[in-house]
Amino acid sequence: MRMVDSHFHWWPREVFDELCKRTDYPRAEPDGKGGYRYFNHQGKNALSVWKEWFDLDDQLAHMDSLGHEIDVVCSIGPFSVHFSDLPIEEGRDAAIYWNERMADAQNSHPGRVWATGAVPLVDTKVAIEVMDHAINDLGLIGMNLPGSVGKDPRIDHERLEPFYDRAEELGIPLFLHPTDAVFQEMLDDDYNGALHLSLGRVIEVSVAAMRLVLSGIMERHPDLKIVMSHTGGALPYQSGRMDKNTKKAQLPRPASEYLKRFYTDTVSPHTEGMKFAVEYYGVDHVMYGTDYPCWDPAAALEFFAGIGLSKVDTEKIMNSNARRILGLRDPLQAAAE
Repeated sequence: MRMVDSHFHWWPREVFDELCKRTDYPRAEPDGKGGYRYFNHQGKNALSVWKEWFDLDDQLAHMDSLGHEIDVVCSIGPFSVHFSDLPIEEGRDAAIYWNERMADAQNSHPGRVWATGAVPLVDTKVAIEVMDHAINDLGLIGMNLPGSVGKDPRIDHERLEPFYDRAEELGIPLFLHPTDAVFQEMLDDDYNGALHLSLGRVIEVSVAAMRLVLSGIMERHPDLKIVMSHTGGALPYQSGRMDKNTKKAQLPRPASEYLKRFYTDTVSPHTEGMKFAVEYYGVDHVMYGTDYPCWDPAAALEFFAGIGLSKVDTEKIMNSNARRILGLRDPLQAAAE
């Protein structure tokens, strides 16, 4: 079966090699095992990234071993906040460098690898310029939307309205992923990080998504494509609570109507969680994803099979939804247009 993994992480090693040369924070250092330890702007070891993140050919070979023809969509994940932690010009240059490496991967594996871009959000004009370059010049298929602007949780800030205007005009997806900048300091030291990894990231991405709703951004941008990671965080399961308690935001419609406009993936190590995401968002708004290499893709397939969907709905989630939602085109088709 041909499939699209819509939540897949490959990171260019060159970016982290350059970060190892920085003397100020944020910076990185080798871990002695082929990976890196990344230190944020406060000097905290915010990410430990193992070697499996950096060899795209090995990653694709692992996908091939699963017995399916699997195309992948590369997104950044928690590192996407890094570009907003740098000074404005350095953040712009770092994002462009990242995006160029993503374009190289996409061009080297046409029709197999698709890539999304990094964007620094500390300056709106720069954010729009970087996004335009990534989409129009490099041919990337979307952008990564961090859950915060550095430690500032307000991705719904009024100054960013032109950024969302432009993303809607371009018709591209924005991949919303937690960035470990808001709740990590509060939770990461508890239980060897288990509390942050289990709930902190879910809370952060859920709060970020609700900011897009409560601020009216989703109301003012009816064609904006937001792809929520991790089966929508906590929001599908608290949808009634959102409707009950968000009337003070004076939205013209219940919050759930905006939430159901989001798209999401199947990244949840829990069949019931995947099933409820499909029921809540609707089968046409859900795309298969593994979060590889953070999660075993063989296990992801087993959990997904447990839902028991029809062949038609399975094909949608495994393949055609991602191609439609993300605008993925066969390279031969693209060349003919």
